Amino acid sequence: MTVRWGMIGCGDVTEVKSGPAFSLVEGSELVAVMRRNRALAEDYARRHDVPAFYDNADSLINDPQVDAVYIATPPSSHMELALKVAAAGKPCCVEKPMALNHSECMQMNQAFSKKKIPLFVAYYRRSLPRFLKIKEWLSANEIGQVRQLNWRLYKPPGIADKQKTTNWRTDPAIAGGGYFVDLASHGFDLFQYLLGDIAEVAGFSENQQKLYKAEDAVIACFRFRDGVLGTGSWNFAAHFTEENVEIIGERGKIEFAVFDEQPVRLCTENKNESLMIENPKHIQFFHIENMIAHLNHERVHPSLGTDAAKTNWVMDNILNQVTSDE
Repeated sequence: MTVRWGMIGCGDVTEVKSGPAFSLVEGSELVAVMRRNRALAEDYARRHDVPAFYDNADSLINDPQVDAVYIATPPSSHMELALKVAAAGKPCCVEKPMALNHSECMQMNQAFSKKKIPLFVAYYRRSLPRFLKIKEWLSANEIGQVRQLNWRLYKPPGIADKQKTTNWRTDPAIAGGGYFVDLASHGFDLFQYLLGDIAEVAGFSENQQKLYKAEDAVIACFRFRDGVLGTGSWNFAAHFTEENVEIIGERGKIEFAVFDEQPVRLCTENKNESLMIENPKHIQFFHIENMIAHLNHERVHPSLGTDAAKTNWVMDNILNQVTSDE
């Protein structure tokens, strides 16, 4: 059976990373797209050979030719749109981060759980071969008992940032934060996939450049449920670009990057392995393939809403945005 997808939002993330893969994965087809600007929706549909286009989300969600919906809009609209998809009784995939905060994530999960239909989140790194290799090393106990994880991510401000050009990714009302939320969410989701849930977390954040409303410098410390400790440092006001993740174990360490396509490295007393594992052209390909397998009851998808909500909880705590009812 072919799963027919409707996509809400036709922004940059859908041009190469996700959109085309919905029609390249076996058993999957992108049949409708929606954008508020009808001319842009029609242009996307024409360029990507999508048969239907809309300028209204409700029309796409309720199209009988659409079996499942992919929400590729900024986080501020994720909950509203996802709840409509749940009400329509259709499976859904939302872009990351899952929502503006953990409370919204919980409301979304409850709605899909009540309908007994899956809610996926586009944390596609859980499906990429390069990170599955790291999980394989950890499962094989290559570095022994894991002691600590450290992540550094530094980037300079872009030209648009310096010019204070409007950017939804640095508007907390739309994105839930700034570049930290947009990027660190991928890392925290991946780390919990590799090492289990984070049980405690604290952090500090500052807006050092005053170029936009959101934070641009963050530090955090966290503890995984089994006792592994973690540190993180993110700065988007640096004069250079650098990223490194270390997973330190009793007998060695694993090094890699969440974003940069660097080799994944395993270093122990008896082994020094460096593998360059390329990402697919359409980076969400394996994520989408796993959604089709889940919908066909072949295997459980690694990135469901119940897991993705945990990442929002971590970020809310780092930014001190936890609500009183949590």
